[in-house]
Amino acid sequence: MDDQELTALLGDLESDRVERKASISDGKKIRQAICAFANDLPNHKKPGVLFVGVNDDGTCANLPITDELLLSLSNIRSEGKILPFPVLQVNKHVLDGYELAVVIVEPSDAPPVRFDGRTYIRVGPRRATATPEEERRLNEKRRARDLPFDLRPLPSANLADLNLEFFQQSYLPLILPPEVLEENQRSLPQQLASVRFTTASPESCPTVLGILIIGKEPRQFVPGHYIQFLRVDGTELGDPIKDQKEISGSLLDILRMLDETLRINISIASDITSQSLEIQHPNYPIEALRQLTRNAVMHRSYEETNAPVKVYWFSDRIEIINPGGLFGQVNRENFGQGVTDYRNPHLAGAMKDLGYVQRFGYGIPTAKRELQKNGNPPPEFRLDDTHTSVIIRRQP
Repeated sequence: MDDQELTALLGDLESDRVERKASISDGKKIRQAICAFANDLPNHKKPGVLFVGVNDDGTCANLPITDELLLSLSNIRSEGKILPFPVLQVNKHVLDGYELAVVIVEPSDAPPVRFDGRTYIRVGPRRATATPEEERRLNEKRRARDLPFDLRPLPSANLADLNLEFFQQSYLPLILPPEVLEENQRSLPQQLASVRFTTASPESCPTVLGILIIGKEPRQFVPGHYIQFLRVDGTELGDPIKDQKEISGSLLDILRMLDETLRINISIASDITSQSLEIQHPNYPIEALRQLTRNAVMHRSYEETNAPVKVYWFSDRIEIINPGGLFGQVNRENFGQGVTDYRNPHLAGAMKDLGYVQRFGYGIPTAKRELQKNGNPPPEFRLDDTHTSVIIRRQP
């Protein structure tokens, strides 16, 4: 970071990437600040900066920046109170005409980072102790850099839990051209490992991906792998229920049954007065519902939750709720604008191979366009830490 960028951060009193200290007398708070920057809960993917020698209001504290002071700050890295060890740089800078010690803290590759056993985070311009849910999000950030959850082996499963006949006779012909299948001399274990449905031989342990797509009983291993559909004759959950079902099975079974359920619940009105040809007006466009429900299946969190995707169909709206907040580079500002990231990247790839996703990043824009063409209001998104939901209003 150059002096120009540091000066801009120094003057931003509301930034959650900046902390100011008049001295190093309160070593505990300095370490808490370093810990919070390393965790980078807002997911800026940019370093946090601790300025030493400046007051909270940004004025100079006239602190002598000595080699001893800089060494004391540098030693924080390896003293063992902050674990895993933070990555930081300590230097003396002259900013706005006065000397400061500047500690630049890089986001950790292995959060959560803890100081004395506690996880500290930034909440706006202040520090706080992470809640269990915020710790879960930090864990998920770490795992996003490691092996994705959908590729993790399931030691309690074996090949007998996979529908191998379906895999060879239905799945492979869907994703591979006939000439490739004819030339394929691989054994069944090699075929399964090549599409990452199992680990490599000799273990050949089914992965989460394999269980979700070709598992005989996926919910036995991933309890939340189903869709809870509820049709309500009214506008509130307490109103009479017209239909309810749990849509479960393999991924392909779920997506097929979901399409059928959506289609049979759409009402279509006919207009034979305004033009010579009959015009049909569905209360919801099927393509918009497909895109939004498939997005929910693809982007949901299967880890640390047994909750299903929920599709609640009221008389005036449809609510789609999926477990898991925003992930990776997707945030509240760029959500729905084509920016994509994948909690389950290989599951997303399988959905594309199966033809249920045409182009990544186009689901929400397509849904918005179809709703507008049909005369429905735009979708309303609610983005929470633990789940994401969308409300689709009925055509007026």
